[in-house]
Amino acid sequence: MTWALLPAAGSGRRFGGEVPKQYLHAAGKPLIEHALDALLSHPRIDGAVVALAANDPHWPGWTSLHGKPVIACIGGGERADSVLAALHALPGNASDDELLLVHDAARPNLRTHDIDALIEAASAHADGAILAAPVRDTLKRSDAEGSIAATEPRNGLWRALTPQAFRRGLLQRALETAKTAGIIATDEAMAVERLGLHPRLVEGREDNIKVTTPADLALVAFLLGER
Repeated sequence: MTWALLPAAGSGRRFGGEVPKQYLHAAGKPLIEHALDALLSHPRIDGAVVALAANDPHWPGWTSLHGKPVIACIGGGERADSVLAALHALPGNASDDELLLVHDAARPNLRTHDIDALIEAASAHADGAILAAPVRDTLKRSDAEGSIAATEPRNGLWRALTPQAFRRGLLQRALETAKTAGIIATDEAMAVERLGLHPRLVEGREDNIKVTTPADLALVAFLLGER
């Protein structure tokens, strides 16, 4: 079986406003519903676990979507804490070899083809795989005054996207090892890399945007409307 995990306990402080960004609407639905729809409509994904803030007043209480189970659990203060909570909330019959896809709740414009490519790569690669996009813009490093200090080479640089796919046992070991070491893993691949492993990069669509600003919300609303 293959499950999706969605860390959704964040308050969206960078976005601002009283409603966490995963519950903001675009094209008639909350961003988190678009994300769950994309995942659970895929034939190879069997269910989802969503890690929420305690006493989340915005969660609609879904227990199933597209005829597949949706399990809610309480997340933590950091993304990695929420993913670990979701791992522990998986059904008891989920083995260490199960493939898990971790996806941002505020990344609503996920396409079926990208899920296909990610699952194929992660299934064939023991270290897992992530969706990513090559860096195409010229990169500048700033100095303390906000002026350009240097132009950085972009060869070999990629932007990490989600979903990120790993087998359950590996992902849990990686996140627990990082937590014990006091490391805050900003994504799942970072925790896996700390074990000396090398997840596969799978080029995904660049319009698989994570909403972090009001401008992002307007863009994904347009993209979802076009679909």
